[in-house]
Amino acid sequence: MTDPISPLTSKNINKDINKDINTANPIKNNDAIVTQMRTFIDALKQHNYAYYVLDSPILEDSEYDQLRRSLLALEEQYPDLVQPDSPINQVGDMPLSAFTQVTHDIPMLSLGNVFDYDELHGFMRRVNDRLNDAQKNPEYEMELKLDGLAVSLKYAHGKFIQAVTRGDGQTGEDITQNAKTIRNLPLWLAAASDIPLLEVRGEVLMPKAGFERLNRLAEEKGDKTFANPRNAAAGSLRQLDPAIAASRPLAFYCYSVNQGLPEHIKTQSAALAWLKTIGFTVSAVEVVQNPREAQAYYESTKEARSELPFEIDGMVIKVNSLALQQQLGFLSREPRWATAYKFPAETVMTRLHAIEWQVGRTGAITPVGKLEPVKVGGVTVSNVTLHNFGEIQRLDVRAGDMVSVHRAGDVIPKVTRVWTDQRPENSEPVTLPSTCPVCDSPVVLPKDEALARCTGGLFCPAQQVEALIHFVSRRAMDIDGLGASWLISFFEHGLVKTVADIYQLHNHQEELITLEKLGEKSVQNILSAIEASKHTTLARFIYALGIRGVGETTAQNLAQQFGDLDSLMAADIDKLLQTPDVGTITAELAYKFFRAPHNIEVITALREAGVHWDKVEQVASEGLPLDGQTWVITGALDSMARDEAKAKLQALGAKVSGSISAKTTTLLAGDKAGSKMAKAEKLGVKVVGEDEFLALVGEK
Repeated sequence: MTDPISPLTSKNINKDINKDINTANPIKNNDAIVTQMRTFIDALKQHNYAYYVLDSPILEDSEYDQLRRSLLALEEQYPDLVQPDSPINQVGDMPLSAFTQVTHDIPMLSLGNVFDYDELHGFMRRVNDRLNDAQKNPEYEMELKLDGLAVSLKYAHGKFIQAVTRGDGQTGEDITQNAKTIRNLPLWLAAASDIPLLEVRGEVLMPKAGFERLNRLAEEKGDKTFANPRNAAAGSLRQLDPAIAASRPLAFYCYSVNQGLPEHIKTQSAALAWLKTIGFTVSAVEVVQNPREAQAYYESTKEARSELPFEIDGMVIKVNSLALQQQLGFLSREPRWATAYKFPAETVMTRLHAIEWQVGRTGAITPVGKLEPVKVGGVTVSNVTLHNFGEIQRLDVRAGDMVSVHRAGDVIPKVTRVWTDQRPENSEPVTLPSTCPVCDSPVVLPKDEALARCTGGLFCPAQQVEALIHFVSRRAMDIDGLGASWLISFFEHGLVKTVADIYQLHNHQEELITLEKLGEKSVQNILSAIEASKHTTLARFIYALGIRGVGETTAQNLAQQFGDLDSLMAADIDKLLQTPDVGTITAELAYKFFRAPHNIEVITALREAGVHWDKVEQVASEGLPLDGQTWVITGALDSMARDEAKAKLQALGAKVSGSISAKTTTLLAGDKAGSKMAKAEKLGVKVVGEDEFLALVGEK
């Protein structure tokens, strides 16, 4: 099989070809160009077969688009050298022989793509160029670009008679028996009984919720899970046993009428509205007048993308007039009157130039990949987390590798795949550094752990600085205006070494003012924020100390369990273990932290500097309705913040933990509940929704 080729690699190939063109004869030039075309064609064919036939794609859509656009650019530059088997002019590959093959009455073509406002404007300009003055600037209809399997349905006098996949665009697979099992697909259309032949096209997909349920069941049975909803939908439709397809949560959404549309319907939007009235499901539709309105709808849809019940990867924009669609016609592969406006790529390929090691506040040694800058998820990314040494070993990632990088929403970019077939010949496996890159202390990798650590403790400058940054953060002491850059500067100038030194900065006011870009007003604002932070809560203070394993929830539980700092510092491991959400490892780490002389000195200095908190009102749980119960909260609540919900549960005697375990009594699941919901169901933990919770706490 042909190795996949990346556009970034093709840049180097392009340089070599251009060099040949400048120095060699025409025959050699043509040979070099054709060779490059063949490289892209062979790679695209491999991916087409995996995507359209096997339902097991080896590339993300955005990566495939990169390959296709690279080949298209060459073909546009050298039209005389276009290869007869170029996949630019075909939609997929040959269908599977396990199903009856059916030739489409009207070819099922694909769509071109645009990726930004300028390209959208260019598409509309090309439409205008083919229209006369009276027709220019037509209105457009916009639809969601559903991420499923394109299917053509036929009805004879209202009776469903056939379903055929897109296949290669000319010939598809007869999946009629499986399509009959799709719950929202009408088998009889009374309103279309007078239409001899109605052909409707659309997308079969698997909604997100159904996909998650399907994968959970597969995990419980030990079966292979699906990579994404599109694969799940396609795999379900291609089951030879319709009973398997019937057990899958599939849905059909219409996007066009290709035969049998009533003559009085003149627009795409009206056609979809008619389909909805006769019994089909149609996704959201918007009619726009110009590129500006189209862009606004695109942006609003992109923002709401995560809230949709199914996956989409962009918008489809079409000339609304069916007569103009007919007039504009088609290219060999796609219509001139429609295009897909893709969302920013969430997965792209790029080169990993180097792997560097960073040290966190707890001494964790974290590998960071240095990338050839690439735009992914709408932003330019040059660094990517590699998590830990165990992840490096799992991926077998090395400096110089081509990698796929994924970023969705605000998620930190991560490497999802290493293209080992494009690995440089001289690459070497990554080794864990034996000493800390900052302080040269020995690095250890604890048994059964993937995360290596520096043994330098607070002797290590990196850990000292990270501890300072954590201490002032919003969820800790919340010292507004004292950001990481200033703390690093203060540390380098010897003004702060420990967190207690922050409360002595008022003694260095003149020196602070002389620091570059930090004037008198800024210094005063910082000092005021430091003074204001002295009045805090015990839970915030515990969290700010940066005890390994003690997050916000655990800090709140410790504050509620012990009531004051002295009791907490004096507690032995057995007493610490009585705290909700505190296990053996966290108890041991907290016990050792409060017995380290250096930590005791810092805590004493903080209290002497005036850091204080109100008395913790401990809740006596005995006799309360939820006494003895452990609750976990996940997802977003509509009626209140999660901290408020936690307080209400604690007021009823419940212990509130941050993680699901066999000891959990109940999970309160808000909107977009994620992995905790799945774990609760697996462990048999009771799950309640927001309405039931509100009734329980007397809010409803």
